[in-house]
Amino acid sequence: MLQKDGFFRNRRDESFRQNQPIAPAPVAANTAPTPSSTETETKADRKESKLVVGHDIKIKGVEISDCDTLVVEGRVEATLDSRVLEIAEHGVFQGTIAVDQAEIRGRFEGEITVRKQLIVHSSGKVSGKIRYAKIKMEEGAEIAGDLAVLDKSATSIGVGKRVANA
Repeated sequence: MLQKDGFFRNRRDESFRQNQPIAPAPVAANTAPTPSSTETETKADRKESKLVVGHDIKIKGVEISDCDTLVVEGRVEATLDSRVLEIAEHGVFQGTIAVDQAEIRGRFEGEITVRKQLIVHSSGKVSGKIRYAKIKMEEGAEIAGDLAVLDKSATSIGVGKRVANA
């Protein structure tokens, strides 16, 4: 339990404010304003945002956005638009996904669109509506559902309801 003057103290509390007035810093006449850190930060310098859902964690009913990499070791029921999805061997993802790359060692159920490459390892199971640009499957991987290859001209080749075991 936090005390009154702990981390979550009320900023309007008079004891929090300093009684001394703060004078503005003098500004030189010919100096240009310095750019803020957000202006100078380029996309290459930006840190990758990564969310790891641990082994015993369950997340349900969320929309995950602004996440570069999602690692699922527990159970997630959500909607995701990201760059990379990794489902660990005991991880489960149920929902709708649009990603650049997906690497599945666990289980996925729902609708998945992979803009670049879908990799299903030997322990992986994917079921539902599956759209991909490229697919790589190890022996023992399971894929079931409506499979289609994403075409660059926005038309996809439907395979229909199929079940495949590598």
